[in-house]
Amino acid sequence: MPLKNRVLPTGEIVSHPSKAGLFMGNRGILHGEDRTLGSSRWKQKNWIICALDFSGRKRELMSKGCYTELFFLDEAVALAAGHRPCAECRRAVFLAYRSAFARVNGAEARAGEIDKALHAVRVDSRRRLQIRLEVNTSEIPDGAMVHFEGEAWLLRNGRLLHYTPDGYDTAMGLAAGTVTVLTPKPSVIALQNGFVPVVHPSADAFSA
Repeated sequence: MPLKNRVLPTGEIVSHPSKAGLFMGNRGILHGEDRTLGSSRWKQKNWIICALDFSGRKRELMSKGCYTELFFLDEAVALAAGHRPCAECRRAVFLAYRSAFARVNGAEARAGEIDKALHAVRVDSRRRLQIRLEVNTSEIPDGAMVHFEGEAWLLRNGRLLHYTPDGYDTAMGLAAGTVTVLTPKPSVIALQNGFVPVVHPSADAFSA
């Protein structure tokens, strides 16, 4: 049975055999000695998106006393789940994210301030449910993810690409109207102002 460490665009952490993930993440220590998750889905507000390889560091998954390694198909999925780029292993990307976020919010915030802003709007702490927005399709930027007919979809080049843990497998046009957005507002702002997330190569099949 695969470890429970795959994060969906809805923020849920599931067990899935896919090895297609481009990024790792962190929400704190969520597992016990048996490498299973407890009831908590975060232990800290700095939910980050990390590189799979950084300075040659080697990790044993879900080691005792170490943070729980989480995995995402790509950066668009990680943003939708409420994470932001790591300021250490992905420093340049974090600075680009912060700069795009600051174009609307004023002064460039520190990482902790961004985490606080994200945490306030990504999850209902009492009910432990993802906070979602109803937004007009004309206001949704490329790189954001939406929830439509019970599934997650990535908006790319004006089309919706259907998400699966193994990659994007189909596309359809984006109709005018309102739609449920999974990506939290601070990250939507960053996307609207020039931040470009890394997207899984399977999306390229639908780029036309």
